[in-house]
Amino acid sequence: MPGDVEHCSVAHSLQDHYYNAGTGQYNGGSLWTDANTLEDLHNLMLATGTDDFSTVADTSFIGRSAVNSNTNWQSILGGSNDDAGWIVLALWKIADYKGSRGKDNSAYINAASKIYDIIAGQWDSTCGGGVWWSTAHTYKNAITNELFLLLSAQGYLRFGKLAYLDNAKKTWTWMSNTGMRNSNNLWNDGLNFNDCKNNGQTTWTYNQGVIASGLGALSVATGDKSLLTQAELTLDATISRLSTNNILRESCDDAVRGGPVCNQDQQIFKGIWTKHLQFYLDYANDPARTAKYSAWLGSQSSGVFHFGTNANNDVGSVWYAPDQVGAIGLPMFAVLNINQGRFYFHSEDQR
Repeated sequence: MPGDVEHCSVAHSLQDHYYNAGTGQYNGGSLWTDANTLEDLHNLMLATGTDDFSTVADTSFIGRSAVNSNTNWQSILGGSNDDAGWIVLALWKIADYKGSRGKDNSAYINAASKIYDIIAGQWDSTCGGGVWWSTAHTYKNAITNELFLLLSAQGYLRFGKLAYLDNAKKTWTWMSNTGMRNSNNLWNDGLNFNDCKNNGQTTWTYNQGVIASGLGALSVATGDKSLLTQAELTLDATISRLSTNNILRESCDDAVRGGPVCNQDQQIFKGIWTKHLQFYLDYANDPARTAKYSAWLGSQSSGVFHFGTNANNDVGSVWYAPDQVGAIGLPMFAVLNINQGRFYFHSEDQR
């Protein structure tokens, strides 16, 4: 299994090849993928003790926006409530790292709180509840509400605000009654606008991972261990139904030339799933549950480094077999996968 040296090597390649310190963004990336990459780099530093990427937050667009108290987050987010959720996670992780190094992290925490409030304001009674995917109010979907569940539960663990816990509870109650989780225990993409029923769209891997970390956090917040059972219904369904050769496979992944190719967003979904499985296991804090999934995580890490990584340490979307297409995914996809096979989320940083 790849170790710290390999993980850091991939991260350095990412920064060297794709990070634009002038704009503070990753070439070919987007706001939400940049947020995930920032979260991962700071996870890596917290886990390994390295400070190799200590200035990334300071030069990044998201980080610079956070330390500017005049930042108009509504304008930056452009109405995307799911993007907002990823940014909150990134800002909290930056704050964890800064705090662990004895630095002032208040600007990141304050910015995250502002963004959280923007998301919370997008909850209404349409379809019985839930946060809208965007301020256009045309779609209520799984990922936006899974993120809101996670942010609310984790926010309560961090800051002890009962309003956060209330939001987490009502989000899970609503989600569990929407029918978005199908008979295979996998979450489809969202709800039809006209009848508020499961739209039957793709069961993307990241939808199955983020719900697990959210339920894990809510279990810690409430002491309700049955939430872990709910999480593992979906995790186990992901392993049995969304994998090939014991390695995750997105519906758009195909190692054969001429097959489908995942788009820019879809290419990072599997990395997010593995990351949030590890977050879930940290919340569960149960050696038996960790043992249940540790070999699986090792298989994902092996697939990435043996099948998904080229000589330049760029990582592609296909992990389950040698990629005959030869296509390499987006640059930020690489760092999303350096975390596999390790637990990079630190429970002591939750508050």
